[in-house]
Amino acid sequence: MGSIEKAEVTTGVWWVEIAKANLRILCGCPADVVKHLMKRGLISTVERDGVTYETGPNAILLSDVMVQNGTFSNLGEFPVLQMLYRQGMIIPDHPGNTGAKPLLIGSAEQVRAQLQYIYRGNYGLINEEELVEAGATPQQAKDLMRMKLKFAFGRIRHPQELLDTLNIDNEPVEIRDGVTIRRVRLNTFEICHGGECVTVDLTLPPFETYECPYPLGFYNMQRDYFSVVHSGEGDGWDINRPSMGAILMFQGRVYLIDAGPNILFTLDALGIGVNEIDGIFHTHSHDDHFSGLTTLIRADHRIKYFATPLVRASVARKMAALLSIEPSAFADYFECHDLVEGEWNEIDGLEVRPLFSPHPVETTLFMFRAPWEDGYRSYAHWADICRLEVLRGFVTDDAEEPGISKAMYQAVAASYALPANIKKVDVGGGMIHGDAYDFRDDRSGRLILAHTSGKHTLAQKAIGSTASFGNVDVLIPSNHDFIWRSAFELLQAYFPDIAHHQLRVLLNNPVSTFNPGTILVKERRPTENIYLLLSGSIEALHIDGGARSVLSAGAMIGELFALFEAPVTETYRAIGFVKALRIPSSLYQDFVRRNDLSASITRIFENRQFLQRTWLFGEVVSTRTLNRIAKEMTLSRIPEGETIDIGPESVALVVTGQVGRYLGEQQVEVLRFGDFFGEELSIFWTPSMFRLKALTATEVFLVPAGLLAGIPSVRWKLFETAGRRMTSIFESEHGTNGGRLHWREEYRVDVLRLDTQHRRMFEQANAILDAIKAGISGPEIVPLFDAMAEYAHYHFGEEEALMLRHAYPETEAHRAHHALLSEQLQVMRQTFKDSVEPTQIDFLAFLQDWLVGHIVVEDKGYTRFLNDKGVY
Repeated sequence: MGSIEKAEVTTGVWWVEIAKANLRILCGCPADVVKHLMKRGLISTVERDGVTYETGPNAILLSDVMVQNGTFSNLGEFPVLQMLYRQGMIIPDHPGNTGAKPLLIGSAEQVRAQLQYIYRGNYGLINEEELVEAGATPQQAKDLMRMKLKFAFGRIRHPQELLDTLNIDNEPVEIRDGVTIRRVRLNTFEICHGGECVTVDLTLPPFETYECPYPLGFYNMQRDYFSVVHSGEGDGWDINRPSMGAILMFQGRVYLIDAGPNILFTLDALGIGVNEIDGIFHTHSHDDHFSGLTTLIRADHRIKYFATPLVRASVARKMAALLSIEPSAFADYFECHDLVEGEWNEIDGLEVRPLFSPHPVETTLFMFRAPWEDGYRSYAHWADICRLEVLRGFVTDDAEEPGISKAMYQAVAASYALPANIKKVDVGGGMIHGDAYDFRDDRSGRLILAHTSGKHTLAQKAIGSTASFGNVDVLIPSNHDFIWRSAFELLQAYFPDIAHHQLRVLLNNPVSTFNPGTILVKERRPTENIYLLLSGSIEALHIDGGARSVLSAGAMIGELFALFEAPVTETYRAIGFVKALRIPSSLYQDFVRRNDLSASITRIFENRQFLQRTWLFGEVVSTRTLNRIAKEMTLSRIPEGETIDIGPESVALVVTGQVGRYLGEQQVEVLRFGDFFGEELSIFWTPSMFRLKALTATEVFLVPAGLLAGIPSVRWKLFETAGRRMTSIFESEHGTNGGRLHWREEYRVDVLRLDTQHRRMFEQANAILDAIKAGISGPEIVPLFDAMAEYAHYHFGEEEALMLRHAYPETEAHRAHHALLSEQLQVMRQTFKDSVEPTQIDFLAFLQDWLVGHIVVEDKGYTRFLNDKGVY
């Protein structure tokens, strides 16, 4: 056996162990990865010196790419907690505490993003200023910070104090004891020791997602009037069950309570498509309740997000830390509705009352109720509560010391005791979770114990019940099937201009239920029916292209054959239980003729078929949404060799031909069928640093950006691709020759999004230097200056807005210096425009002062100030 052992943990995750160096590297850390390690035996329980504790990794290798195939790739919160506490690396006098800290390995950007995400995961909002900004009164903010400090043992500590970090590049760097690591290419790494090397590729294969560590089975859920579907009773360490959560059915609508890891698998198991979700009620930002949010972004509409302002602010800041975006961007993906804490809030007939819950991060309990014959029927969801014994120990009369007041304790105890018809409570124990004994005298109709990975004791069993995955508690029964309302609403959205009595012709057909794995329509086979998907998810399998896409409620299947008798090009297969309106093809043909729809449907059908075959639109986007896009998109033809400028109003999709993406004179990417461009400016309002040229005669569809900006799944994929493209530029090896600007770690201002923008400016500057070296004439270089000036203007605005928001005292001086820099760049532009021999201009020396000098002198002046405000 060699000195290095490598094993696949699960799709996209690897384990590398070098025993001689006492190094165990977890390579990749998506949600629930700790559970995978436990199942593989890579985390096990041992006893030493009378202390029982766990083994496991002592280092994490991060993916170069934060988001892959729509899912977070780097979620180190639970692996780090496992190392610190369950392995004992931070516990005094513990056998697992050797003095070594957990190690984060990766690109500088991903390491820093991970530190900030863990920071937010530990504490949420970190000071009184942030709490007040989020909506707390000054006194509430003071009280909450006293409580947070008590949970934090007196001090808010940045993860840099608890973890070691190692930034890696294309050259080998030593981890320790002769073990080295280097980046081979984007997201692929080589680890070596003693002359032996292994390669680790963290790239998630196309159309694949990270695997779920536990089986769930399949359930055929009814859309009740008011019911609770139990979708998770475990915690972040339970290898057999999802983390604590629930799904509310109210008047046929579907609402989630929290979105923990593997929520997509949960929805598939319960026969619920992501497009069916009306909203989510969010308790707090810990990963076992948070990491599934990206799944909800896959919908073709902004799902409603219900939380108190403090919880929303905490969640938005954590997501912003992960993705290096502004917290305000959270609202681009969710329709945010703030709830008033302590009061009943009405949401389309459902009443919800959020209640304060003491926790290290902003947290609320939820009480739901709806009127019924005996007054109300209610459900209480007490996720992540603190046992009363711990809270009593927090009580202090000193208003300046960490802790809580007696009044806060009494209010929390009174909230815990509120009765409900069904109440689910966290009994995970320890310092920050609940205790079943606190509910021994609870007056609820049914008490369910949850949020634990261990077996219940006899005493706990005598206090509360358990609920298995997929169990349903019906609070108010339904006397009709809400699936018909969904069918009518989907048909109405699909045919908005058709009279209701005509829609009822289609509606007067049976709803068929398909078992998991059933093929509804098979490729190249005739079909006698078309299907309007009402609930559940279906995978469309493109056998020839090896592609897979997932369809949810609103998708129309088999329409192509019904209208044109053309062969079906995909196989459609149920993932879980699926309900679909079954419409005979002959009836549908007659409906189209009688309503004179043939011409309009034919006009958009080819466009829609193209959209469905692309990665950008092929998943989850419903047929009605695709129809809306197909109607508005226009075809544009671009001659070979022409530089492409589509303007700020559109995103372009390549239909035929090839488009080159250039950074200066360096070709960095070739775009082909289904690829897209133009999203930087039209969607994210960020000037592009790339130039585009038709490598062959090319056809592209231009899609109005306004349509795409409101589709979360599409916006998310655009964001993922933009991030991957920039990361590949930053981490690539091209252009490492002399005569260029080289980014160095000492240029960091420790505000990640500003550092990313600075690196983009370095790349733009290098594009100009490359053009000079290649002998390009001065006037031909001018467009590169224009692109750099446009991006510099954008960056200066972003920087100044951040300074103003946090009242940086040197804001005006900094703004004046930005104005001077803009003038200097225009002077240099004119110099090049007038130059006969650009190689005689010492542009590199100009950049050392204009760009590097400004960063290390003026920009680094705000680092400490903004970091102290919690901005990283």
